[in-house]
Amino acid sequence: MSFFQEPPRLGNQYDDDALLRSYLDRVLPRDMRVGLEDELQELGELGGGYFYEYQLRDRLNEPVLTQWDPWGHRVDHIEVSPLWKEAETLTAKRGLVAVAYEQKNGDRSRIHQFALNYLVQPSLDVYSCPLAMTDGAARTLLALGNQELIQRALSHLTSRDPKTFWTSGQWMTERTGGSDVGLTQTVARQSPEGWRLYGTKWFTSATTAQMALTLGRPEGNGPGGKGLAIFYVETRGADGKLNGIQINRLKDKLGTRKVPTAELTLDGTLAVPVAGLTDGIRNMASMLNVTRTWNAMGSAWTMRRALALARDYAKRRVQFGAPLSEKPLHVDTLAGLEAEFHGGFLLAFRAVELLGKLEARTATEEELLLQRLVTPLAKLTTGRQVVHVTSEVVESFGGAGYVEDTGLPRVLADAQVLSIWEGTTNVLSLDTLRAMAKGGALEALYTDAERRLGTAKDAGLRPCVAAAQDALEKARTWVMKAMENPAGVEAGARRFSLTLGRTYELALLVEHAQWCLDNAHGPRAMAAARRLMRNGVDLIADMDLDDARLLVS
Repeated sequence: MSFFQEPPRLGNQYDDDALLRSYLDRVLPRDMRVGLEDELQELGELGGGYFYEYQLRDRLNEPVLTQWDPWGHRVDHIEVSPLWKEAETLTAKRGLVAVAYEQKNGDRSRIHQFALNYLVQPSLDVYSCPLAMTDGAARTLLALGNQELIQRALSHLTSRDPKTFWTSGQWMTERTGGSDVGLTQTVARQSPEGWRLYGTKWFTSATTAQMALTLGRPEGNGPGGKGLAIFYVETRGADGKLNGIQINRLKDKLGTRKVPTAELTLDGTLAVPVAGLTDGIRNMASMLNVTRTWNAMGSAWTMRRALALARDYAKRRVQFGAPLSEKPLHVDTLAGLEAEFHGGFLLAFRAVELLGKLEARTATEEELLLQRLVTPLAKLTTGRQVVHVTSEVVESFGGAGYVEDTGLPRVLADAQVLSIWEGTTNVLSLDTLRAMAKGGALEALYTDAERRLGTAKDAGLRPCVAAAQDALEKARTWVMKAMENPAGVEAGARRFSLTLGRTYELALLVEHAQWCLDNAHGPRAMAAARRLMRNGVDLIADMDLDDARLLVS
């Protein structure tokens, strides 16, 4: 008989995830934890069973744009994949956005929300993209306090009824740039019907959403970010037709191909200012807090999915006389990736914890400072980790990892967006410096890291504590010295930020490992801490800027 390789399989994604279960045991009160058990079990079963199988069947279905009907009318209709349609229903019924706003679990409601999403989103073809922006839009409307818009939209954005649930777009990027949104060229003009927007949005995800938040410059305003205003747009009018919006094309992307990302022309789009006619970028802060947290969590659950497939496959694939799971080199390779996932998971959920406390108004002054710094650190650090982990996982499958119909290449291609969207690694590194410049945030991070390192009692964790403390001190010394040279600070911002992010991951992992040892969850987390330490957390290095200029000239 000819040989046929068994493909990797997934089980219940809650039952199979020791890290998630131990984390929830640690951070949630017992009664709350028990109350969520059935829900987590159900989402875990859907994520590893029904929706994963659906995802594989739905692989070739991508969004389709029809610009004209048979009689020549401009319709600009986008048909999304069947899986996405079912994901929308699942989102509403399971409250994948709503849970955060119902606040049934107080300042732990965000942990509840993201635990649910963590279990099922890897099987939903990046449906998390519109959900991140929907969540961000809901939080932005609440933060800016426009009661009319809150009454109009919030109940839709947080609905548990698929018939009334809305998603939201976030339309910022123009041809002038993605990161420097102060260059936005969209103009807002008053008309008898209200404000109308004119311009081109070069990259708009969730183009099928019922609403969007976007930036425009009211006529007469000055340049830069201060002259922009944030506007609320409903994508269709009462007649069902697009609201002065033309869809020029869908983007042909490396990954996230199920996401209907489009290039739009706004030609008289009716819009409502959300919070005055200036300071649009500043008023987007709440949205960025939320979407960057979703991004970090997306990195965590993508790493988890990739490694779940790799571990199962290693048990099924026999080479040179034994399963890969018994080959020391293969085991060592996967172990290094597992440690990266453990660190990224805890850092992403730390951002979630702080967001929940911020929103529930239970955060201490130190936690408020910490949140300002941890959010960009979590996004940039996990964004780099997920690209590395998924690349190695694809390689671990050999040739099968390079064949599209296994579904494996899509994991890597989709992961690449996580280091780009909502700020590249370099942009987030500069945001880290800005967060520090406001004062107190770096000190809060150091204090929190030391507190967590101080929980270590087991001798096996001592090298991890020492490595983290050394890296933190080196980073402190570097930044104090580098402040004397602005160009040097900027050139080293990436290495500095990644050092802070990775070292904070190690501190979180040390704390979690000690808790696991003390609470019958075993030594696996300690092994992850020791391996993350050996992978390296200190990336500080003095580089010659003149050499760098020579190399790229």
